[in-house]
Amino acid sequence: MMLVSDEKPGIGGEPLIGQKLKPKYSIYPTGMESDVPSWVAFDKQVLSFDAYVEDEVPQKTEEDYRIRQYKIYFYLEDDTIQVNEPELKNSGLPQGTSIRRHRICLPPPDDDQFYNVYHFNINTDVVFYGRKFKIYDCDTFTKNFLKKIGVKLNSPTKCPEDPYMKKRKMIEHVEPLRPYEYSNSLRQYLEHDKHVLRFFGVWDDTTSLFGDRRELILHYFLADDTIEIKELLPRNSGRDASSLFLHRKKLPKCGPPGIYQPGQLTNQVVLNLYGGLPSTRVEGYILDKYKLGKLDQNFYKDSDLAIGNIINVWGRKVLLCDCDEYTKYYYKTKFGIEDFTPIPCRPPPPPKIERKFPPYNGFGSEEDSLRSCIGLMATPHRKNFKKFVEKDSYGNVSNTFRFFAKLITHNCADLDRMFVISYFLSDDTMSVFELSERNAGFIGGKFLKRLRVKKPGQEVFKSEPSKYIQPEELYVGARVDVNGYIFHLLNADEYTLNYMEGYPNKFPYSNFDLAIEKLKKEKGKSREVMQVLSSVDPKNTHMVDYSTFRDLLKDVSAGRLTDHEIITIARHYRASVDKEPPVDVFISMAHEQLKKNHFDNFEKLLCMCVYQDRKKKKVLPSKEIRKLCKASRLPVTEDLLVPILSRFEDSEKQIDYESFFSALNWKENPMNDLNHPCFIP
Repeated sequence: MMLVSDEKPGIGGEPLIGQKLKPKYSIYPTGMESDVPSWVAFDKQVLSFDAYVEDEVPQKTEEDYRIRQYKIYFYLEDDTIQVNEPELKNSGLPQGTSIRRHRICLPPPDDDQFYNVYHFNINTDVVFYGRKFKIYDCDTFTKNFLKKIGVKLNSPTKCPEDPYMKKRKMIEHVEPLRPYEYSNSLRQYLEHDKHVLRFFGVWDDTTSLFGDRRELILHYFLADDTIEIKELLPRNSGRDASSLFLHRKKLPKCGPPGIYQPGQLTNQVVLNLYGGLPSTRVEGYILDKYKLGKLDQNFYKDSDLAIGNIINVWGRKVLLCDCDEYTKYYYKTKFGIEDFTPIPCRPPPPPKIERKFPPYNGFGSEEDSLRSCIGLMATPHRKNFKKFVEKDSYGNVSNTFRFFAKLITHNCADLDRMFVISYFLSDDTMSVFELSERNAGFIGGKFLKRLRVKKPGQEVFKSEPSKYIQPEELYVGARVDVNGYIFHLLNADEYTLNYMEGYPNKFPYSNFDLAIEKLKKEKGKSREVMQVLSSVDPKNTHMVDYSTFRDLLKDVSAGRLTDHEIITIARHYRASVDKEPPVDVFISMAHEQLKKNHFDNFEKLLCMCVYQDRKKKKVLPSKEIRKLCKASRLPVTEDLLVPILSRFEDSEKQIDYESFFSALNWKENPMNDLNHPCFIP
């Protein structure tokens, strides 16, 4: 630094000619506190000066020069300077930060030095990069700081006015030739765009000829105070479906107002023409800013709408009955309304007129004749398809009641005729089949084809639909009139009894609890019953046959129990009997299926079992053998394979596969024809 810098001293340490040495000490006054660095002592302390620049504008006739105002900020911590120009609206000039913050050199010939705090004062000029900034004022903090460091402040002045800005202000304050009407509708649109109040109303037009009640929906748009009304048309109203009852517009309170003269309904009022003689007349118009003679119209606002109010829709009185949730929230927050009790807008339903149909004419069925009276185009009768699907027979479920019956008649030749009555639950139809008997003199077979049977005592030609025999009316001991033939039901099959006992609420004669309640009323005869049972059962087996049990209950109940109730009680207390057939029956049925499919590959099945038998115990779990049979496609149904496997299982669910497949081998171990009853597993 001593040999090459600008501070290199001369001979004897004297400065050279023209050399300026920097002061060794700070130019700022020392305070009473301890010495700290300047960037700590003057942190966040900035001097602010107001200045302007006078720029020439040579290429414009409107102005010769332009006054541009600036803010000069001097940062005390590092002597950096920043110049900002306040932004003016519609100036067309790039404004903002004019000179970014940094240290600025003095103008030549002192460009080797930088500006410091002593270079700034009021009514002085500073040059930054060739532009002259005239300081005309500063803030209070700057004045106090400059006074403390010993700077004598000059008196502040005013910034000269820019001639162009002065001209613009004059233009802006000039009154227009026509009155200016300020309308701040944009703010309302921006705040309430897509905000719609919805009311439900009714227009009662029943007083006019062919008038009725019209249900309406009123939409109030908060963005521009317009109203739109839609009509709710019920089905088969006879009216043309229109898009809107009232198009979106402002709704006047006193409509229809009548016929106005031209110029009465207008946004601006025009005065008469002015001018002199025809040769010197000046063509033009003058607007009246006072709007004398203008007709004011009152339109509906949101404050005029409420539940229970009646509004005038161009002469139609519409009653507001209800509103939606958003409308309730809007009126609650803005107007403080809490009561939103709706008004019933729909009238009470008219009394239902009973529809009367003409009586049955005898052609076709009653349902077909009724369908021809309902509509102009005759359509076929629709059956209960759901009931048909649910109650149709499938698999072992027949959904058919079968009763054994005999004919009640005074003809001695018909007393021994026996019948089977079938009742189909899918469509409530009945069929009667007569059992054939040799040398009886009657040909057995179909006695009554399948159809619905009417109850006796009904008129043939009547308007009401006929009543048919229902399944609840059929039970053992009942007498059924089938087209004039009276049948006495003697017994029922197993499926019928099981079905009725499964629905005791629908079939009360199969309800065991109701039958026992009838027997409990005869408690006084319990001793006699025990004596009769002991006499019938001398071996003390605690069992009696059904005929004895039936006769005993009839005597005890004195005819209060029907035959069906006696059967229900007897079935509840019957002795358990093992109904499962022997295993030979299943094996013989499996042999028949294997023969039909020509299956004899039992050696492969045994090899697969030996491969699965890792421990060589000659037994496998029942599940494994079942999987092997399925994998080998053994032609035996699942319903037959499961009971056969269960018969070969031991206590641990293990099966000896050699004995199992040996029994199924119909070639080596054929089964003889067994005289056993038919069994369906």
